[in-house]
Amino acid sequence: MAQVKMYGRRDVWSGRQREISDLVQSCLVSAWGLPEDKRFHRFLLLDADDFVCPQRSERYLILEVVCFTGRTDDAKRALIRELYDKWPHDPEDLEITIIEMPKVNWGIRGVPADELTLSYKVEV
Repeated sequence: MAQVKMYGRRDVWSGRQREISDLVQSCLVSAWGLPEDKRFHRFLLLDADDFVCPQRSERYLILEVVCFTGRTDDAKRALIRELYDKWPHDPEDLEITIIEMPKVNWGIRGVPADELTLSYKVEV
């Protein structure tokens, strides 16, 4: 399971959500083996005055990947590298954070996630 929050400027990214979502999802599928249909993405687009980021261009985007614990450091590095490799803009305009938490801290489909049977591996 991974949920992705994307923070950026509304005047830059509005209307381009599918393009960015497709890029991010392709990286999650390739690097972590997530199923293509397990796409949980949120766009939090802000007015320029509400998104303060000195020394960054108007295309600056923050990706927060919230996921279950269990992936190796190499798997996390692989995702970060793949995101930067596919990013069509200046790498200075993309920042990525991976926030992990135990499955027991998630509630999904009516149960704690540590009681779920998943169709994909978390330990990669």
